[in-house]
Formats: sequence, C-alpha cells, structure tokens
Amino acid sequence: MSELKGRIHSFDSFGTVDGPGIRFIVFMQGCPLKCKFCHNRDTWDFDKGEEYTVEEIVKKLKRVKPYIDASSLGGGITVSGGEPLGQAEFVLELFKECKKQGFHTCLDTAGSYKLNDTIKQLLEYTDLVLLDIKHIDSNKCKDLTGMDNTNNKNFAKYLSQIHKKVWIRQVLTPGITDDEETLKATQKFVLELGDIVEKIEILPYHDMGKFKWIEIDGKYPLEGVRCATQEDVKKAQTILHL
Repeated sequence: MSELKGRIHSFDSFGTVDGPGIRFIVFMQGCPLKCKFCHNRDTWDFDKGEEYTVEEIVKKLKRVKPYIDASSLGGGITVSGGEPLGQAEFVLELFKECKKQGFHTCLDTAGSYKLNDTIKQLLEYTDLVLLDIKHIDSNKCKDLTGMDNTNNKNFAKYLSQIHKKVWIRQVLTPGITDDEETLKATQKFVLELGDIVEKIEILPYHDMGKFKWIEIDGKYPLEGVRCATQEDVKKAQTILHL
C-alpha cells in the first residue's frame, strides 16, 4: 500500500448528506478558493491538518464497514474538503485501495484545479462526483470565491465527456445566487451536461461557520446577509423545475 501521505482536516464516520447512504467522510486540508460563504474556513491552509497514509485511512474506513453495508441506500467513502483536487495524487491512491476493498467512492469538489492526467486518472476510480457550482457567472464567481469558474466548467464538461455520474450542488445565498437569472443560467448549463446529472441539490446558505472566520480573520465577509429559508429553497426549486 502507498506510503504517500495526505494532509487531513478531519473525519466523519457516519455522514448521511454527502452522497448516497452512510458515508465515511474524509475532509482534506487545503483549498485554493476563498468562498465568502465557506463554513469550513479552517480547512483553507494547506500547511495545517494532520498527515495520514492511505493504510491508516482505510483502517478507519473498515471499522465502519458494517454500518455502510447495512445502509439501505448503499454507502461508501466520500472525500471532501477543503478541495480534494489539491491533493489529487493522494486521493487517487486512496480511491485505488478503496475500490480494491469494494467501497463506493465519491468525490466532493468544486473542480477548481485545471484538468491534468492525475485528476483524470482519479476520476477513473470515482463512482460519483458531487460538483459544487459556486456561481454560474464567471465575474461574480471570482468576487464570491477569489477565482473565476473556468476550471469548474471545464471539469463539469469533462465529466459529461466521460459519462461520470454527478450530483450538482448550488449554495443558495440571498442576494448573490438566488436571483432568477442566475438560477436559469445554472439550469441551462446543467442541462447541457446531459444525463450524467442524477440530481441537483440546493443548499441553503447559513452562517454557522461565522465564528471560525472571526477567530482567523477578525471579520465575516457576508455580515448582514440573511440565511436562506426553506421558502427560498422552494422558490429556487420551482425556477429549476426540480
């Protein structure tokens, strides 16, 4: 088994919202994006977190295998972040071993890195991609995250080319991503991806990570922006015909 080490922020042994069934979630450390709505501000720094080998993570994964196997919707491992593509070589080795062990693999990413051979190979060992669309408008995406959405869109189009199953995720932030024009543009792009899209998840913005921002930066960039309500979500779902 590979001795390559990855920097890990944390684990969740019984995740139920990041892919189908009961998931073992690995939160990778480090992210190139600076999303103003991020509730995991402490995952950004690539030099923090703890180092683990593939073997150490798989050992943790095997401990919860009985629960994963008992899940009626199936289950497996989800690698999230941070941004897992920032440590694509490590995640590739992890997923290779997980597939040998018979685990369903899920990658939670914003596709924020330029496609390369390592990322393409990683996707060969990925059963499902959870793809975050931060903002469909490139300029607004850059204002919201610090990067435009070129890599994100190219990543999505590549998933379509290789017929990789994907769940699209959109954080619904009042006054930023919830207007009809933005949602319709998002829908148009998603439809262009074809039948690889199994579902679209509308994630209501919340400020539960605000305290982390204040601890690290001394301020919160979305101060004054209200949290999204279920009514906001229903309205967005109507526009998206979900």
